[in-house]
Amino acid sequence: MIDAAIVGLGWWGRVHVESVQGKSERIRYIRGVTKEPELVRDLEADYDLPLTTEYEDVLRDPAVQAVVLATPHSLHTSQIVAATEMGKHVFCEKPFALRRTDAERSIKACNDAGVALGIGQNRRFWPAIVEIGRMIRDGELGTIMHVEGNYSHDILADVPADSWRCSADETPAGGMTGMGIHLTDAYLHLVGPVDAVHALCVDRVLGRASGDTISVLLKFENGATGYIATTLKTAFLWHIRVLGSEGWVESYDENELTFCRVGGKPEKRSFTPVDSVLTEMEAFADAIEGVAPYPVPQSHILQNVSVLEAIFEAAKTGATVKVKSA
Repeated sequence: MIDAAIVGLGWWGRVHVESVQGKSERIRYIRGVTKEPELVRDLEADYDLPLTTEYEDVLRDPAVQAVVLATPHSLHTSQIVAATEMGKHVFCEKPFALRRTDAERSIKACNDAGVALGIGQNRRFWPAIVEIGRMIRDGELGTIMHVEGNYSHDILADVPADSWRCSADETPAGGMTGMGIHLTDAYLHLVGPVDAVHALCVDRVLGRASGDTISVLLKFENGATGYIATTLKTAFLWHIRVLGSEGWVESYDENELTFCRVGGKPEKRSFTPVDSVLTEMEAFADAIEGVAPYPVPQSHILQNVSVLEAIFEAAKTGATVKVKSA
């Protein structure tokens, strides 16, 4: 059993606790860090989660083997480096960083310290995404021509204006850091590295400096093209479609997909549901104990930050931006 501390107990930190605590035989949270403990006393009581307001408290605690960071994006690099200096394994929610240079620094710190590194990309563990990956690897779609996706909702539409989630510094380019980054990660996994991006970001209704709606065009190194859209003010939508020379596959749900071969008719496939947060955390435990590498390789973590940084620049300038690869 891996003893971890959860750092940041807002919306997604709460999801982590509720998904893992008392349900996993591989990892558990023995401490929690929050700047507002009065807001999460229920978690403290219901999940036997002692709270502190200071990150340094859990870093100095020899019982804590790993930290799980569900904190504002700009804090990730310093928090990761601090954890590695104390020999703690690190799981960091996305985005890992907002700049490639920071991502490189964090990855180097983990490797130099010999600690495991995991990234929060729970959609990689969705049964539908796992199956789409298998289909592509097995050649069922032929040559990949194009991929497109939309991840939108209004879960964060009503957060207070002074929340870090509304900050243009923490969340540039509309919903890219919270939502679109799941699609860029899926694209890296399914299609490959991105060569260049072009983006259009606007503010329609929320009055946010960073915008509430973004569209992104992508060109992949292998020649395929892609598209991403997110909006922060609409009904929930998750959709991904991969088009190949031999057919297409799409999914609107974590447990279902539709596949259509050239000359055939669409066919639906359904899968047994999983808790993707629990699954990724147990994969992190496996990485810590040397059972298996974490399923999202460090190269993808770094590439995804590079794509994100290029999208920020493209949204700001209106130019087509080359993705940094070295």
